[in-house]
Amino acid sequence: MVVQLWSLSFRQPYAGLVLDGVKTVESRWRPVLAPLENQTLAVHVARRDWEGEEWRAVLGGPLGMNRVQMEALLESGERWGRGVVAGLVDVGQTWLCPASLQGEELSRLEQAAVLIGLQEKHLTHLSNPRWLKEPLSVRGGGDLFSVEIPVHLLP
Repeated sequence: MVVQLWSLSFRQPYAGLVLDGVKTVESRWRPVLAPLENQTLAVHVARRDWEGEEWRAVLGGPLGMNRVQMEALLESGERWGRGVVAGLVDVGQTWLCPASLQGEELSRLEQAAVLIGLQEKHLTHLSNPRWLKEPLSVRGGGDLFSVEIPVHLLP
């Protein structure tokens, strides 16, 4: 028996940060996750890394993590490797971050997204992250794609 879900590819370290509950806001230039509000999303770990180091600045700065804590978090995020559906997360509301947003509110969102420069991006709340019991090897897609997850892999 299988469960059919929508999936989205996340580059590392963001896939692991989502599934470990550190990243609770996803940012995209388009409202990709808006149609999935109040649904469960399968988190696909892309083969490539995120191009940029902003996440290190957020983890080490506002979130107060030291190098050892960051390395442990990165290792946790790589537990099932790449090119796999590694877990599930529940999708909340999507909204457009205003260009004028600044100060404490922007800082709070950047911490939740583990990313700097969210203005004019579509932001989506993510909650209830959970790792699958084992990874599911699946070819990723550029946008949302459908996956069938065997029930015995569900947490």
